[in-house]
Amino acid sequence: MRAAVVTSFDTAPHLAEVPVPTPGPGEHIARVLASALHPRVRSQADGSHYTSTEDLPLIPGIDGVARDGDGALRYFVTESGAMAEQVAIDPHRSVVLPPDIDPVRIAAAMNPAMSSWIALRRRIEFTPGARVMIMGATGSAGRLAVQIARRLGASHVAAAGRDAVRLATLPALGADTLIDLGSATVDADLAAIGRDVDVVLDYLWGPWAARALRAIVPTRADDSQALTWVQIGSMTGLESPIPSAALRACNLRIVGSGQGSVSPRDILAELPALSREIMRGDYAVDAQVVALDDVTTAWAERSTARQVVVPD
Repeated sequence: MRAAVVTSFDTAPHLAEVPVPTPGPGEHIARVLASALHPRVRSQADGSHYTSTEDLPLIPGIDGVARDGDGALRYFVTESGAMAEQVAIDPHRSVVLPPDIDPVRIAAAMNPAMSSWIALRRRIEFTPGARVMIMGATGSAGRLAVQIARRLGASHVAAAGRDAVRLATLPALGADTLIDLGSATVDADLAAIGRDVDVVLDYLWGPWAARALRAIVPTRADDSQALTWVQIGSMTGLESPIPSAALRACNLRIVGSGQGSVSPRDILAELPALSREIMRGDYAVDAQVVALDDVTTAWAERSTARQVVVPD
């Protein structure tokens, strides 16, 4: 079968002929219809993800939509191997989808949507009516986070991002306030919003987390009001110089949300509800179809839309 194959962490995957995978206990072979190329997959393929090992070669891809041997469509999650014509899937790590869904849409949306969905439903005690700020709201995951925060009951959603053009589209998706991180007034804007924000979903980390906290903490309307900062992504840096005073001067709680901090069992338990949300059809999902044959070229493109690899 054809598959994208990583033979070096320093180069993009390339198309190759490989054997059909051997199913493990409880697994079966399914035909892949669509698998998304998202940041988690890129970090898997370049060896930088915190769960990565030195084992090569590998077939990248951790989720997608496939048709099983009974003809049913399934959204599945796996450790690797999704960017291929066939994949071994565990029925307990998948969810059956309606026969008329768009596999590309589901593949494009599920992983980025999962980041905020899991954070708000499994990592913290999220109360409807809370005020939410999203750092990195112009990426695929951030755009869906705006929509999911609103769907789960946020009373106010502030969207902070570095792409002014994409930022301007977010009010239509549910954002009440926009913060242009490239603006000369960004620190004042962060302080104004952070005055009474309850939850921050942070896809940026790095220097931006520290800068935002330096702006927000001194202006809190009530220092005892809980400020829950959920670290989800690290698009601007793996480390952040958080000021120690921020941890003492207000009721700040910093938590991470991802593999390890949320158990596989809890993540899998959310798949049915999240897939139903995505299939409702009123989420804005930007998807770009990429043929499996063109995977090496797609790896270098860095499209603003979510690239979805399809074998056919």
